[in-house]
Amino acid sequence: MVEPSALSEQHPDADTVFTGEAVALDVRPASVMIRAAGAMIDAVVYLGGFALLAWIVAAAAGDGMDQSMATALSIIGLVTALVIAPTIVETASGGRSLGKLAIGARIVRDDGGAIAMRHAFVRALLGVLEIYMTLGGLAAMVALLNAQGKRLGDILAGTHSQMERVPRYTAPVYGVPQPLLAWAELADVATLPDRLQRRIAQFLQQAPRLSDAARTRLAGELAREASVYVSPLPQIEPELFLAGVVAMRRERDAAALELSRQRLARLDPVLTSLPHGYPER
Repeated sequence: MVEPSALSEQHPDADTVFTGEAVALDVRPASVMIRAAGAMIDAVVYLGGFALLAWIVAAAAGDGMDQSMATALSIIGLVTALVIAPTIVETASGGRSLGKLAIGARIVRDDGGAIAMRHAFVRALLGVLEIYMTLGGLAAMVALLNAQGKRLGDILAGTHSQMERVPRYTAPVYGVPQPLLAWAELADVATLPDRLQRRIAQFLQQAPRLSDAARTRLAGELAREASVYVSPLPQIEPELFLAGVVAMRRERDAAALELSRQRLARLDPVLTSLPHGYPER
């Protein structure tokens, strides 16, 4: 008997994300170009906020501010805009910012958990060097050399950028294979055990990614187990036989559910109506 895990056994690589319980996560890191677009949006927002704050302070102080006070306020404003504000935003929003919302990404820990303030602070502090002081050159160079597109701040903080806005996968639904259409008109397929149904569905989904030898062997084993519930047995390849069995069971289960729905619809007036002579309120 083949366990379901045998059908999907894969060797983890360096890009695989694991939780603290050694569970592999199926996530997609953001690419360098997407991250660069988000970083540009954040830079415009934070530098624009600094410029607006500087204009307000200059307009309020007028010409009476001395040079040392202007320098001190400029340093405070830069630290606030480039370090404190990004730290607060990413901590409060769980790794998001305006740029990351625009690209559909979020900063998470390497184990997939939400970042804390220390992670956001390390990223913001290193961001001053690799994004603003080098115009993004250092961040781009490090990210291009990293398998997950991490910049220096992510490496030191133990974080990465994870894509959250990904297209939803819709599994294709296939009918009875063409060579089995005549057989399907007179065949009887009993209800398969749940475990066997799951194994067959998993095999048909992953069959294109299996080697030819493993694909043939697993198809033969599953076909022998399913043949007990099918009569008559067609003389055809095991994989096509499994596809036909799954398609017939899906159609019959759908028909049974439709009949149940129709019977409940006919009973609905009786079940929801009030007793004879009982006033409606």
